[in-house]
Amino acid sequence: MQRHVPDPSLAPPRPAHIPEPEWHARLQLAACYRLFDWLGWAELIFNHITVRVAGPGEAPCYLINPFGLHYAEVTARNLLKIDVDGSVIGESAHPVNPAGFLIHSVVHRHRPDAHCVMHTHTTSGMAVACKAEGLRHDNFYSAQLHGRIAYHPFEGVTTNPDEGPRIAASLADKDVLILRNHGLLALGPTLPATFSLLWTLQRGCDVQLAADSLRGVNQPIEPAVLAAIPAQCAPMQAGAAPGQLMFEGILRRAGIVLADLAA
Repeated sequence: MQRHVPDPSLAPPRPAHIPEPEWHARLQLAACYRLFDWLGWAELIFNHITVRVAGPGEAPCYLINPFGLHYAEVTARNLLKIDVDGSVIGESAHPVNPAGFLIHSVVHRHRPDAHCVMHTHTTSGMAVACKAEGLRHDNFYSAQLHGRIAYHPFEGVTTNPDEGPRIAASLADKDVLILRNHGLLALGPTLPATFSLLWTLQRGCDVQLAADSLRGVNQPIEPAVLAAIPAQCAPMQAGAAPGQLMFEGILRRAGIVLADLAA
């Protein structure tokens, strides 16, 4: 369970009925929803960021945004707690979007390491997802994802539970899934680590879109260079909390304060 929150000394008091690990997860997830909005990654009231929460010996459950609220309206308290089937645990004034949780539930079930799952419909991400070649590994960011990306074919709006096993099979052991003609998905062991991964994926798509708008042939990266990149990136992922400093820094830049997220 992740316990890191930006600037913990400023965290608002925890409600008595919410366990401490869950409260930290709620604050961090609410901050991430606000951050997605600040970055322009929000899709009105649609799409989701989910985080797994559970006490010792408890069945896994998940935090998700209330359906009908914009990302800028998400708070630590109004986040929904749901089971793996998408049913709300406890009471809420807001519904959950079961169809929207389908992809997330598949990933959480299939991958015990998927503590956090993020799914977006950004313009450049969807544009790359629409291209037959997908994301090329020929820019600084996409090169870092070489060997880490899986693809899943488009089967229409994701409302059919029968598609779940096929999504799981497509994902396999990768931590990035490009949903063809649809969008981007990243998973990770913590929210900050997942955010860092999705940010790298998004930047790779942004640069590819820009490069393809220019005249001339794109410069490929030599296979030997691509093969060496995982070892070059390893020190950046070392330590107890990969992505945490990056996440905290951009929250400060966006002016997202924990005390504002407790309502």
